[in-house]
Amino acid sequence: MTNSKSMASDLLYKIGIAADHGGFVLKEKLKMKLHDQGYEVIDFGNTELNLADDYPDYILPLAKAIADGWVSRGIAICGSGVGACIIANKVAKVRACLIHEDFSAHQGVEDDNMNMICLGGRVIDEQLAWTLTTTFLAAKFSALERHVRRLRKVTEIEKNKN
Repeated sequence: MTNSKSMASDLLYKIGIAADHGGFVLKEKLKMKLHDQGYEVIDFGNTELNLADDYPDYILPLAKAIADGWVSRGIAICGSGVGACIIANKVAKVRACLIHEDFSAHQGVEDDNMNMICLGGRVIDEQLAWTLTTTFLAAKFSALERHVRRLRKVTEIEKNKN
């Protein structure tokens, strides 16, 4: 079995992370752990705890970076994770999901090529957030025909949006 340290070096991911005030503390903890595991982490903010900030100001630039291929995967955190998920999915090529349990953290990548995990800084603890994050980052898209077919349909919907 591969340990986290070698797993991080095997994955050629540049990870983006972003949070508003509701997820700031959790973001800082995850960012440190990711750095400790050898990941390259790009912080899209907020860089300080500001109770008056707004999640779109940080999650949207992260989502655009994923869509543009500047980062491979993203971790978005707000108080519940819901707002982060909503704004991220406004960006074509971003497949973001609110995750609270391990199965979806890997299944979302394996079947749906999820490229952003959304977490609730006020609803899950640091240990669970770390487990979900490492599961998400270790997962790989299966590229099975049925999953590719479904993603093509998603891409067509994105192209036809107003």
